[in-house]
Amino acid sequence: MYPKNKPGHKALRKGRVSLPNHAYLITATTIERQRFFAHFNAGCAAARCFENPQILGDAKMLTWVLMPDHAHWLIHLGEQDELSIVVNRLKSSSARMANRELGREGKLWDAAFHDHALRTDEDLKNVARYIVANPLRAGLVKRFGDYPFWNAVWL
Repeated sequence: MYPKNKPGHKALRKGRVSLPNHAYLITATTIERQRFFAHFNAGCAAARCFENPQILGDAKMLTWVLMPDHAHWLIHLGEQDELSIVVNRLKSSSARMANRELGREGKLWDAAFHDHALRTDEDLKNVARYIVANPLRAGLVKRFGDYPFWNAVWL
């Protein structure tokens, strides 16, 4: 059983810092892992948000992939916004746009997200390759270029 005062995802963020000018690998899942982005138009609507400068602020999206029930983003933070602010803007804007296409209202993303700050010894391009290979590993496509919802700045 869970304790009555279960701390939840806010407790996981406690003590975490958001370092300006650092790269982060982010994973966000949809509520109850619903496959909202299996709907092509909803995926297109959400994906348009991922590289929007108004949403990113001074952060830079390096790589992203949108899977049917989750997303991976490789983000390089700027000087102004903390990671949680950037991620919340990505999630809220993409939810609004996808919900419009799906004809629904309400939450689309889980409140929590997983982040991993990349150390200097980690190769950004290798992490980017890992991200964009997700559709292959999931069996959604047989060839890397056949999946429509991804991008990387190195192309």
